[in-house]
Amino acid sequence: MASEINMPGPVCLIENIDQQLVANQEALDILSAIKQPVVVVAIVGLYRTGKSYLMNKLAGKRNGFSLGSTVQSHTKGIWMWCVPHPQNPGHTLVLLDTEGLGDIEKGDNQNDCWIFALAVLLSSTFIYNSIGTINQQAMDQLQYVTELTNLIKSKSSPERSDEDDSANFVGFFPTFVWTLRDFFLQLEANEDSITPDDYLESSLALRKGTDKKTKRFNEPRLCIRKYFPKRKCFVFERPAPTKQLSKLETVAEEELSEDFVEQVAKFTSYIFSSSGVKTLSGGILVNGPRLQSLVLTYVNAIRSGELPCIESAVLTLAQIENSAAVQKAIEHYEEQMNQKVQLPTETLQELLDLHRPIESEAIEVFMKNSFKDVDQKFQKELRVSLDAKLDAFVKKNMDVSSARCSDLLEEIFGPLEKEVKKGTFSKPGGYYHFLQKKQELEKKYNQAPGKGLQAEEMLKKYVESKNDVAETLLKTDQSLTEKEKEIEAERIKAEAAEAANRELKEMQKKHELMMEEKDKSYQEHVKQMTEKMEKEREEMKAEQERIISLKLKEQERLLKEGFSNESRKLLQEMEEIKKMKPQCTIL
Repeated sequence: MASEINMPGPVCLIENIDQQLVANQEALDILSAIKQPVVVVAIVGLYRTGKSYLMNKLAGKRNGFSLGSTVQSHTKGIWMWCVPHPQNPGHTLVLLDTEGLGDIEKGDNQNDCWIFALAVLLSSTFIYNSIGTINQQAMDQLQYVTELTNLIKSKSSPERSDEDDSANFVGFFPTFVWTLRDFFLQLEANEDSITPDDYLESSLALRKGTDKKTKRFNEPRLCIRKYFPKRKCFVFERPAPTKQLSKLETVAEEELSEDFVEQVAKFTSYIFSSSGVKTLSGGILVNGPRLQSLVLTYVNAIRSGELPCIESAVLTLAQIENSAAVQKAIEHYEEQMNQKVQLPTETLQELLDLHRPIESEAIEVFMKNSFKDVDQKFQKELRVSLDAKLDAFVKKNMDVSSARCSDLLEEIFGPLEKEVKKGTFSKPGGYYHFLQKKQELEKKYNQAPGKGLQAEEMLKKYVESKNDVAETLLKTDQSLTEKEKEIEAERIKAEAAEAANRELKEMQKKHELMMEEKDKSYQEHVKQMTEKMEKEREEMKAEQERIISLKLKEQERLLKEGFSNESRKLLQEMEEIKKMKPQCTIL
């Protein structure tokens, strides 16, 4: 259980080795063990701006993420700390602390761009931490947000333009939280008090104009407004005198500024209460193994020189989980059949009646554990496998019945065979005596319980195997006339023909039953798939409505500010979203 995971401190999730990003196996193993939904909170910002202090607060610890006390950047790559969620039982809080952006030692900001992009891709809440106020310098430092369209793809299809592709970002981008450290302004506008959120929104206001300077001013603001329609701002006063800032983790809380302590408390409370579970397109909740898969997929794409693609990552994840879902469903079917079906059954119909609800459960197991099964590839695989498993159980049922009947025939007819060998029936009248004895034993055999559906077939085969004995006794019985022997021989032939006819009809009946069962199985697959498609449509509709609602608010703001062109673009994006439908085909 994830709640049992006890990480005493952070571990490196994505190492930054010589400007190359590498997923750390120890961290991946930790994620693979977390079966609970994960709330992923990532923080980015310039180095030496106090990101790690806030993350330690979210972890409920004074120490953990490296704060550093020199001008050197301490956190390299992305570090992870998984802790039980303090407010949501059954959830795990995954904290991601990133290396400081703008580290002059690196000399190349491409690495910073990838760190920034990965933090966006992996988190459900994305915190941007900076010092001072939101001014043009702060916006310039947030250049990475303007480069996201060059670093991330939402769709794998090449025919979509970058503009079309970026329109989808809001569907999977996290909540944006801007934290301002050492904030020194009074939060006022027109002599009225304003909230930090009001301050953020006013700072994101656009300027009118088409010149280069205005475009440079507007670009990061437009990107934040477009990609992060759900956003929040927190301001923090300087926590302590300058000398104490370098060792902030060792300063007792009562020595810190009261306002700072209160502001940190509001920040942590918001993150705990408002940060949602990391969710993929279609309402797919992310747990530890799914987050592990996303990390590997994105890092491998970057290392191979490709753009991380959300759709491809989800499809890769779906391939892994759908394959496992097929296996889970088959294991459930086999386990339940072995538990609930006592072999041999008396009839094939009895076996099929027991099989049907178990198969339905197995399909349900698959549906519950699968997603984005393109063209129902994995469901078709499941259907073929379940058909094969049923055929195997039908054969096993016959084999068990045959073995039981064989033992019973040997037990019941063994004494008769011994009497034949001793010559008991090799005398006048012996044939009819033998026949009477044989009929009594057949009656005893037929009355014996638990033989299964092969009872008649096995008796027929046994009798046929002993026909030469009966024929010999018939031919050598001196009490019978030739005419009587002929009549008896004809009777035996007629009985054999009747038995063969019964066997043929029984085979036809079994074939018809199996065909009917396969049809019922197909209908059950279609029924459950249709129900799941309907549920996915509802989830997609709810997701679209959420995205459209967020975009609509932003569109209204832009229109109110007089930016009709940008407002019109957002309206077009909303129309495109409305047209999207889940891609599904019938089995």
